[in-house]
Amino acid sequence: MEANPALGVMLHAIGGLASASFYIPYKRVRRWSWETYWLAGGFFAWIVAPWVLMLLLAPKGLEVLAQTPPKTLFWTYFFGVLWGIGGLTFGLTMRYLGIALGYAVALGLCALFGTLVPPIFKGEFGQIATSLGGQIELAGVLVCLVGIAGSGLAGISKERELSPEKKKESVREFNLVKGLLVAVFAGVMSASMSYGFSAGEDIAKLAVANNTPDLWKNQPVWVVIMAGGFTTNFIWCVILNIRNKSWGQYVGRGCLPASAGEPAGTLASVVVNYALCALAGTMWYLQFFFYGMGATKMGKYGFSSWSLHMGSIIIFSTFWGLGLKEWHGTSRRTKKLVAVGLALLVLSMAVIGYGTDRRTVDAEAAKAAQTQTAKEIQ
Repeated sequence: MEANPALGVMLHAIGGLASASFYIPYKRVRRWSWETYWLAGGFFAWIVAPWVLMLLLAPKGLEVLAQTPPKTLFWTYFFGVLWGIGGLTFGLTMRYLGIALGYAVALGLCALFGTLVPPIFKGEFGQIATSLGGQIELAGVLVCLVGIAGSGLAGISKERELSPEKKKESVREFNLVKGLLVAVFAGVMSASMSYGFSAGEDIAKLAVANNTPDLWKNQPVWVVIMAGGFTTNFIWCVILNIRNKSWGQYVGRGCLPASAGEPAGTLASVVVNYALCALAGTMWYLQFFFYGMGATKMGKYGFSSWSLHMGSIIIFSTFWGLGLKEWHGTSRRTKKLVAVGLALLVLSMAVIGYGTDRRTVDAEAAKAAQTQTAKEIQ
């Protein structure tokens, strides 16, 4: 497939915009509890969108899944379940921190753990720490930590400066401590996505063998991973529905008290809520759709795909945070902390991406040298 980095950057930006924007429709949902609209949106994000796109772009997707060994399906699904926990807590991060701060902290941690956790589990951390590329990666991780600290300080400053009423105007359930705790957990668990893709490599190979274009070969993999993610979120949201007696909200019963000017729990308002949730869920899934397309177009610059994706999400989410006045009423010092934290997070992702590419090149060179040495000995 012909590389086109400029197009790749554009596709990554569209995916980042979709991800940064998915929570906006949820803010327009009326009289539904968090667990109700999160599960309704999740159904479209994790079930409807993946299946529809697979059937459209990989018509033999069902045959591919039927041919896949049960063990492969299980591990791909299992890591999807673990990743779903990260997705669930990511939603809670938005709930407690807002879009701008929530994305900055959660995605910064996601990049951090996504870089460090896999090599630690594989026992490769020592090798990374002693190579130039690995040291560049670790430097990027350090910059990431400083950026997260800056974003956290901005959140602390906001909490001190604004009255409870002002905070509720921008983020209805703002809670810095809860938000930071769930952001850390979300960052750790989100690393399971990469494990799911590794486990599902055989599914992608089968898709190509069944005449699926290389651009769409991961569509059947997405279906399995997303099914795992939906399982986690479904169980937790149903538990909350039962505990909070909010299960009737799906059909317009037991809705939250209406604010001034809001409609009662009519059929029309329920339909509007479902439409908003469908929009939010579809936008959420499209981030992966465009990320996959963008990665295939980056060519030799493919190492930068993850950094571009994360960076674009944080940039667009910051713009949304400003547009929604999440930082309205804060001091110039707080706004500077937000800007510095954002800049450091974007920089760290670029550094980590470059370090990953350098480490890969060094590893290939070392392998080639070993092969040459073995030939000379023979």
